[in-house]
Amino acid sequence: MTELKNDRFIKALLRQPVDRTPVWIMRQAGRYLPEYREIRAKAGDFMTLCSTPELACEVTLQPLRRFELDAAILFSDILTIPDAMGLGLYFSEGEGPKFKKTIDTASDIKNLAIPDPADKLRYVTDAVSLIRKELNGDVPLIGFAGSPWTLATYMVEGGSSKTFSKIKALLFSDPTSAHLLMSKLADSVAVYLNAQIEAGAQAVMVFDSWGGALTTRHYKEFSLAYMQRIVDQLIREKDGQKIPVVLFTKGGGMWLQDIANTGCDGVGLDWSVDINLARQQIGDKVALQGNMDPAIMATNPEVIKQEASRILADFGHGNGHVFNLGHGITPNITPDNVAALVDAVHDISAQYHD
Repeated sequence: MTELKNDRFIKALLRQPVDRTPVWIMRQAGRYLPEYREIRAKAGDFMTLCSTPELACEVTLQPLRRFELDAAILFSDILTIPDAMGLGLYFSEGEGPKFKKTIDTASDIKNLAIPDPADKLRYVTDAVSLIRKELNGDVPLIGFAGSPWTLATYMVEGGSSKTFSKIKALLFSDPTSAHLLMSKLADSVAVYLNAQIEAGAQAVMVFDSWGGALTTRHYKEFSLAYMQRIVDQLIREKDGQKIPVVLFTKGGGMWLQDIANTGCDGVGLDWSVDINLARQQIGDKVALQGNMDPAIMATNPEVIKQEASRILADFGHGNGHVFNLGHGITPNITPDNVAALVDAVHDISAQYHD
């Protein structure tokens, strides 16, 4: 396999020495880029963009042509697994993802089959292979999936939710069925991520977007336990190279110790977490990824540089930090501000590395 020319991201996740803090941005391939909007318009709809490997590859590479990012992340969606389970994913303009079918009964859950990545998710692994080839070792490629809890919220609610009333009712009233659903999703995610690794992903990330909506007890029982189940099944080395795993729970700052204890390599932090305290709590076990407030990206290069400098100083000297936003970049951001962030992280962080 082609040797990595820039391995800062992988080394940082493994808490090995780097010359500068690596940086990438959640949703770095997206609507803030005019070239993305152009190709999205040509594709006609979001699912066509996701499910056409050549288009997904092009979109993945777009931000790397503009910015000196230290990693590429597969362009896809967290809801590909429920779609492959037959729920019929679609996107309504301005409303986010929706499903044609929802999970309404215990029987629905029992009838769910774990999708074969070589079948209904082949377009994802084909995209991974193509992207890896096109990257030619410039930077590592990140594969990803949604967490079982987060996938379940969409499958039961039928789309986005502010209250999560239906899925929480399932946890309260029929925990046996809820556990069966999470088990099937955890095994599906593990198989899916392993297929991405086999296709060429050099690190993988699990996005637990809605874990913070749970109580501590339910988070540990219905979200974290199943991310642990995923971590336990993942390929952790391929072609002699370690495959780092990052877990990210938005709103999960109170559970950092528990997340770090899963055996993952990195823990993603949202912007509500003090990265210095997080390092004190778990920095001896895992790398930290984060955690600038995405709203700062709507300001100006000077403010962005100041905030990047503060976060780097708060993490301090040493290894094990991947700079990122605390959640995905929003569509209203000017690309010049992204360039300012990437350049600032690289320039300022050199002083924190030997």
